[in-house]
Amino acid sequence: MKVILIENVSSLGKAGDVVQVAVGYGRNFLIPQKKALEANSYNLSLLERQRDSFLHRLDKEKQKYSEMATNIESLKCTLERQVGKEGKIFGSVTTMDIQELLTKHGIPLERRKIILSHPIKNLGRFIIPVKLHSEVTAQFTVEIVPSPPDQGKA
Repeated sequence: MKVILIENVSSLGKAGDVVQVAVGYGRNFLIPQKKALEANSYNLSLLERQRDSFLHRLDKEKQKYSEMATNIESLKCTLERQVGKEGKIFGSVTTMDIQELLTKHGIPLERRKIILSHPIKNLGRFIIPVKLHSEVTAQFTVEIVPSPPDQGKA
């Protein structure tokens, strides 16, 4: 089955490319996820007529994500967590925690765009990559520090 890619797909090609894929992959994943259109005669003629505006829109989107990446890379965040005697934190820092942290700094972002190979379970400074666009990835630093002990307890 031939499809026209609407957005960049890392294993297939760039937006606007016409590629050959398995029928199931095209019908069950690419087309429902709005990553591709079926390459029939109508869609091919539509692509030719709208190629310039389509590519211009993709460039504007990439530029928007590049600006967002600059904002994210300037962040240096601190998270406080309760710590045990051995310096390990109780629980872990997950993508959900990092998403909340970014939202507090005025950067709303989907959790699946935060690339965290495994939850953070130790104190320290960590570099967190964020994949904003297929061609734009940002990194920012999060420092996990121990929270101050509760002073009101007897």
